[in-house]
Amino acid sequence: MLKVAGLDEVEERAYRLLVRAGEADLTGLAEELGVTPEAAATALASMVGMELVREVADSGSRRFAPVAPEVALGPRLARQQETIDWARQAVDQLAEEYRASLRRRDADRLIEVLPSGAALREQVRHLQDSAREEVMYFCRAGHVVMPSTDNTEELEALGRGVAYRVIYERALLEEPGMVANVAFGIKLGEQARAVRSLPVRMMIADRSIALLPLVQYAGRTTEPTAALVRESSLLEALIALFEAQWERATPIRFLEDGQVIDTAPGCPLDADELYLLSLLVAGVPEKSIASQLGISLRTVQRRVYHLMRLAGAQTRMQLAWHAARERWL
Repeated sequence: MLKVAGLDEVEERAYRLLVRAGEADLTGLAEELGVTPEAAATALASMVGMELVREVADSGSRRFAPVAPEVALGPRLARQQETIDWARQAVDQLAEEYRASLRRRDADRLIEVLPSGAALREQVRHLQDSAREEVMYFCRAGHVVMPSTDNTEELEALGRGVAYRVIYERALLEEPGMVANVAFGIKLGEQARAVRSLPVRMMIADRSIALLPLVQYAGRTTEPTAALVRESSLLEALIALFEAQWERATPIRFLEDGQVIDTAPGCPLDADELYLLSLLVAGVPEKSIASQLGISLRTVQRRVYHLMRLAGAQTRMQLAWHAARERWL
């Protein structure tokens, strides 16, 4: 058991015996170990050199006592662990270089084609279950393998502390139940933004692998075909595409317990008004907002006019410009 600390079998047995006995002489140690005095002397000399055992002073005869295990073995094990850690890092680096070499020589290791909806759904689940740091998502209108409301893996990942940045296509926010679904995700920690349209559906997990369709999905007449893209220049381009879309997208705010999140000090809007404003700026039509929030269109319009009066705006475009200038969103 103590071989990792540099002790052979006889030395380990001798050290354990000394720990139990407190001290012993050479003859008694050899008899207890069942070895020759020469073998016991060799073991003692080695352990003295390793500062595991010390000779007892003023004992009249040569007797030996153990050094406390935490003092004798602790530093040795720490140094050994440090060596193992450095070796593990070297192995990880070599493994990455090996995988990079394989990817250069074999494109199949760079891009894996998923030929069916079942395979695509399984990868959507796997990437989120295995994510450790961040998931980046393009969510377009019209689901392929599942509606957004069925993505329970995101809720579990958010619970583990995985960050989510999601960009929603505006048409998707108009679908029944989506506003409430997005609000629930934001409440759990999702960062959500909206744009008028997205070029593709896409998921990127931990900046190390991306999932996206290869061809336009034609409904029930065909199976969806997608690809897994692993670390490469292509993956870096997909990450850059997401970041560019993220910069131009409109944040969707959700206020919990009436507290404003990431808004300028002195913002005059309450939680409901800020949420309504974020949906308006994201481009969600008033009729869809009314339907999603379960209120009448007239109520939505009245609240919008109230926001315009607060901003001193004559049009919704002016309202959006004022909200951006004053950092209400």
